[in-house]
Amino acid sequence: MNGDYTFSIVKPDALSTGKAGQILAMINEAGFEIAAMKLTRMTLQHAESFYSVHKGKPFFSNLVELMTSGPVIVMILRHNNAVEEFRKLIGSTDPAKAEPGTIRKKFASSITKNAVHGSDSDENAVRESNFFFSETERFL
Repeated sequence: MNGDYTFSIVKPDALSTGKAGQILAMINEAGFEIAAMKLTRMTLQHAESFYSVHKGKPFFSNLVELMTSGPVIVMILRHNNAVEEFRKLIGSTDPAKAEPGTIRKKFASSITKNAVHGSDSDENAVRESNFFFSETERFL
């Protein structure tokens, strides 16, 4: 994987409110190609491991609780300059500060329930993709 790939999660809050289809449509309309995708449910151990970089931060417990509360859609996305372009599409972590037209502005209800996760660097895109997908599950 190189700078043309990123990783994303459509979070349980977006699935439980029926917004996943609209989010996937926005991703598609923005020119992202889905290179891998699956519906899964994170266990407590899985969520704590995936978000271990945030362990000890005040929001860690709430984040883990949200991410284990229901199914998630995990994806590897392809696009030129994918990480940066996807971060623009999803908007600020805080939906109140997100730009109009972004996924989080449209579908998030709070900083924690912010509808989607997107990798913040090429290195994290690789690490996060490897966490969820084997080589045979990718169409790169």
